Amino acid sequence: MTPTPDPTQMLRSASLRVTRPRVAVLAAVHDRPHADTETLFRAVHADLGEVSRQAVYDVLQALTEAGLVRRIQPPGSVARYEARVGDNHHHLVCRGCGSVHDVDCAVGARPCLTPSDDHGFVIDEAEVVYWGLCPACSTRPPS
Repeated sequence: MTPTPDPTQMLRSASLRVTRPRVAVLAAVHDRPHADTETLFRAVHADLGEVSRQAVYDVLQALTEAGLVRRIQPPGSVARYEARVGDNHHHLVCRGCGSVHDVDCAVGARPCLTPSDDHGFVIDEAEVVYWGLCPACSTRPPS
């Protein structure tokens, strides 16, 4: 497993002020890949004590805008956040339990997919979501 990068250094390298909420949120995203906002709020609250949901939302937005975290939102799902940024990977989503897993780009080069007609766009990212049942859900008897 890759060690968690130093949140303080990451914030400084992105020219963001280092604050306790930013450090805590960034660490929570690294520790909980694909976590939703509520899960991250609970983790940060457990770490810092008093922190508002709005503060966590604001920090997530700032970290996303700075490119330190990525916001994903598979159709029909709440927004989730991950620390794996900049490589245009994709996701597997379980229709049963909602678990999300990273999948490397099928081709390996950005933007991974070349559309039949780019309509003049300069494409820099492709988003692919693979849907199915995870191993635990696929072996579970129907209810």
